[in-house]
Order: sequence, then structure tokens, then C-alpha cells
Amino acid sequence: MSDSTDKAPKTATHDSPSGEKLREFMNSGWGSIEREDVALSDVGTWAAKRRDALSQAFPGERLVIPAGTYKVRSNDTDYAFRPHTDYVWLVGDQSSDGVLVLEPNGTSGHDSVLYFRPRADRSEGEEFWRDRMYGELWAGRRPSLTETAKEFGIETRHVDALADVLKSDVPTRVRRGEESSISTLLSGTKTDEARDGELAYVLSELRLVKDAFEIEQLREACAITHRGFSDVLSDMASVRKYGERWIEGTFWRRARAEGNDVGYTSIAAAGPHATTLHWIENDGQVNDGTLMLLDMGVENRNLYTADITRTLPVNGEFTPRQRELYQLVLDAQNAGIAALKPGVNFRSGHTAAMEVIVHGLAAMELLPVTAEEALDPNSGIYQRYTLHGVSHMLGIDVHDCAAARNEKYNKGNLEAGYVLTVEPGLYFQAEDLTVPEDLRGIGIRIEDDILVTADGTENLSAAMPREIDAIQAWMAG
Repeated sequence: MSDSTDKAPKTATHDSPSGEKLREFMNSGWGSIEREDVALSDVGTWAAKRRDALSQAFPGERLVIPAGTYKVRSNDTDYAFRPHTDYVWLVGDQSSDGVLVLEPNGTSGHDSVLYFRPRADRSEGEEFWRDRMYGELWAGRRPSLTETAKEFGIETRHVDALADVLKSDVPTRVRRGEESSISTLLSGTKTDEARDGELAYVLSELRLVKDAFEIEQLREACAITHRGFSDVLSDMASVRKYGERWIEGTFWRRARAEGNDVGYTSIAAAGPHATTLHWIENDGQVNDGTLMLLDMGVENRNLYTADITRTLPVNGEFTPRQRELYQLVLDAQNAGIAALKPGVNFRSGHTAAMEVIVHGLAAMELLPVTAEEALDPNSGIYQRYTLHGVSHMLGIDVHDCAAARNEKYNKGNLEAGYVLTVEPGLYFQAEDLTVPEDLRGIGIRIEDDILVTADGTENLSAAMPREIDAIQAWMAG
């Protein structure tokens, strides 16, 4: 957990020492920086409804959900902080070291309190000007307790008060894995890993159905992602010169300009690199005559991410063979999207897409057995060329709701409000002797972000071209 303001600031061995006269001078002469214009945010309103839903699932129990803290990248430098997804969903806040506590009140459910690390008082201590992790003059402005309470509509207390609260004898569940020192604070409290695991999967399952706020965030993330792809296509001369990392950097610039960051490490895979599913080295050349598989998504300012893949001809025109393979994957994706609606199994899209892919591979005489034999669950040999499932949930995490139980997610049925990807692919490895030589080293994937509606689906990324002619026109433009 965090240090109190009267504790020694976090400094490095090469920092200059401070003397009494400097401390006195630094602790005086500052004007107020308290924001008086803070109002309840949209996300704060929605987060309160989500906390109510969680409260109903665990009557009489204390629930503890930490944001997490900084993670070391190297020596005394940290990775950029990103709070735990469940914390963001329940609060909206993105600051480090916060801990949400839902305390049972014995009458109407729970009282929500955010234990939070506010900015240090400039009239005392050294934190604000010497602390490398939390100091305002080192790491930037942290909000006050009052500002945070107003913005997110929740009672706030200093995080240093949390230890005493957790000592009380109340059955407690903790969202584990983000704040190791929580374990120390909970010593003697009634907790166990099995019950904590139940909290994790309940949170994931509550997040499966996106509310109206979340859907608009995902629309925005898709729109910014579209602009990021267009940025890459508008600078193909530099892409050809500098290769995959120019793609990665160009897209990242858009993500940082309009969003928070990329939602995951961009996959900028040209030529045979496209046959590696999670190619993130992005250190290859981009050559005319080949395809480039770009799997990239912007994380918006509220931390919702898009996840979109397009496979594009580097010189702007598909060859006949590339066109044939691309159309097969596109037909499979269209079948997968068409299979989705409320009440069908999560894997319905995968099954429909694989039917198209496998019959296409059989028609191209690329399978050693019939399509029906390949599709038999006891066979599945076509997976040599498809490798992965067609869908995953999408939201604040690119692979969202991952703690949900198998019977609710992978074996569960879709509901209106679910958002998932549909992303079939074909991957012919460069050294694969089971396919003709002109196919080796080709990887194709097409991925879109699909909202399940009351009567079908909506493609949130539909504005990005997918059809062959539309892609060629997009690149030419």
C-alpha cells in the first residue's frame, strides 16, 4: 500500500539530499490548486449501478477490489500505470493505489467507500516535490479526496485508513492479483482463495452484458482505430522504407493523440510474419507483392479497446491467388457473424466460419480427407491452417471477462449486450510442405467487433472496408 505523507519519499540513490532550509522554502508560497468545477461524470453514474449489481450478489460480505500499483520496468523506472479492469468498471477512476471497499451495512446492501491516495499537502512533508512515484512535481497532479468524490459519486477516504477497516471481523472477499500488500493487511480477516475466486468470476460475468455507456465507448474506440489504420495507409512510402515498426509507430501516435494508448501490442505482420498469430516483434520489411496483416486496436480515454484486423496488399492490389484466399476468409467471417444472435451458443460463430473455411480448403484440394471428415470433432486436421478460435469477448480488456466460468462463456449462450470479435484466419507456414509453394508464407485474418442486439448483431467496426474492391479503393485513396 501507499506511504503516509509523513514517511520518507520514494527517491533514487542519485537524487540530491534535502536540507531544513530547503524544506521550509518548498513548503510555503503555494496557491490553491483545488478544482472547484468538478461534477459527477457519466462513468460515475454508470459505475454506481454496477456496484449495486455486485452488492446484490454478496449480501453481508465485505468486498475489496484494488486498482493495483506501479510495476517495475527496470531498476527504478516503472511501466505506465493502468488500473485493474474490475476496479475501473466499478469506480471509473484510473489512479494508482486506490482500493474500493463495499462494506455491508446490514440494511440495504453495502456502503461503497474508495480508499484513495490523494495528492500530498504542499504545506508539509516532502512527497509533493521529492517522491518519484507519487510526487506532484515528479509524476504529475493527483486529485484530492474531494475532487475524486465529486467526479465519481463515491465516498472517499485516505488509503492509509484502510488497514484499520480491514481488521474488523467481517467475512471478506478480495479481487486478488493486483496488490500484494493487501494480503498483509488482511491477515486475521476471514478470507480464502476459493471465495475470492468466486468474486472474480461473478465480476467477469456481470461485465459480459455491456451497458449503454460501454457500447458508446467501444464505438468510439473502433472509430479512432479506423483513423489509425488510415494513417498507416496514407504513409505507405515510409512503411515500405522503414518496415513494420513504422506501421506500429504510426498507429500508436493516433492511439495516444485520441485515446489512452493501444489496447494491446500492435501486430504489424508483413509477408511470412503474418503466419505467426501474435507477431509483436514488428521488425520486418514490408515488400510489394506481399500481404500485411494488421491486428491493432485503440484503447480510448475510458480504457475500452477495439480489436480489429485487416489483411491488405502492400502495393494496393490483390493478386489472383491472394484474392482467392482472402475471399474464402471473408466468406467465413460473414457466415460467422450471421450465425450470432441472442440465445445461440458462444461458439456458433466459430462453427459457421469453420464450415466455410473447411469446404473451401477441400475445394482447393488442400485437405488429405473430405471436408466432412476434417470437421469431425475426432479429426479437426484443418486446424493446421486455422490455428485459433474465431471469437473472444471484448470490452475494457481486449480479451474481456476472462475469469467467467466456462459454462457461462465458452459453453454459454449469447445475450443482447455481449460484444465479441469474429476473426477467422488462414495461415500457411513458410516451411509447410503440405500446401503448394505459392501459398507458403501467406497469413490472412479479418476481424471485426460485433455487438449482439435484441434481434441479431451490429458490426461496431463496419465502417472499415472489408470487401476486396473496397479495400483496394481505400488504399488508393
